[in-house]
Amino acid sequence: ARALWGWRARRGLGQDAGAADEGEAARPAFADEAVQTLLRRMTGLDLQKVFRPVKTELKPPKYKLMTEAQLEEATRKAIEEAKEKLIMPPVLNEREPIDDVLAEDKFLEGTETTKYVFTDLTYSIPHRERFIVVREPNGVLRKATWEERDRMIQIFFPKEGRRVIPPVVFKDEHLVTVFQQDRHEDILNRCIAQFEPDSPDYIRVHHRTYDDIEKHAKYDLLRSTRHFGGMVWYLVNRKKTDGLLTDMIHRDLLDDATSLITLYHMLHPECQSAKEAKERKLQGVDLIKVFVKTESQKEGYIQLALQAYEEAMATSTAS
Repeated sequence: ARALWGWRARRGLGQDAGAADEGEAARPAFADEAVQTLLRRMTGLDLQKVFRPVKTELKPPKYKLMTEAQLEEATRKAIEEAKEKLIMPPVLNEREPIDDVLAEDKFLEGTETTKYVFTDLTYSIPHRERFIVVREPNGVLRKATWEERDRMIQIFFPKEGRRVIPPVVFKDEHLVTVFQQDRHEDILNRCIAQFEPDSPDYIRVHHRTYDDIEKHAKYDLLRSTRHFGGMVWYLVNRKKTDGLLTDMIHRDLLDDATSLITLYHMLHPECQSAKEAKERKLQGVDLIKVFVKTESQKEGYIQLALQAYEEAMATSTAS
């Protein structure tokens, strides 16, 4: 953080901020290794999905004859590359608005009819530290707002995939159409390219996307993508895990379900199931049952899904 600009972040539910009170133990942050490990585990690693073809010019397929050793090496490299593609974007608090007046020169009032923006174009300066000020027609000299900074930086230091004026697709009324087409991953990828991770629009688009997925139980659209962990973090912080937990049970992802509950207990250690799990050292199905009984808003529905899973496992073992 730089004193010059006074970067202050708003506290927000589910972000990296710790506990509000000094006496309260700090809550885990998104970037904590224990949290990241659980989120990576739940994200999964489906190579076919990670490397699925994108819409490009059609080219003839290439075939290679490999020995067993060469195939193993190619698979290892593919897994490493997939892990790189699945690195989760940061989850940050929303940045505080910039509203700092540097000078009020009344003698300049009325000399100009438009604003003037002055930008430090030194290449070696990080964009967050770049000095950008605005001279208003009334003579006021102030620091540029975040939106003005983003536009100026994009004009002078263009970033691939980003536009000076954000596309209208990011407006709420157009997001509805995007969601109807199941293009949740696509809009999140574009959002990462267009906005800074602590900007209001970045956070809004992500939250709208997660809410739509939760509403329609389309969790699998983001599974094995870099966005799955952020969605899980968002839902767990807001205690909206019933749908995702049910989805995991239906897909026989019991390890993911226990990881989800473990993360829930980390973020909400005061809840009844966290206390029981700690006291009784619960794991697996027993952990899920206690969680559903004490925390779930859809206990009956999840119990049925869990019962169907246990019956299927019993039948499979018997055969």
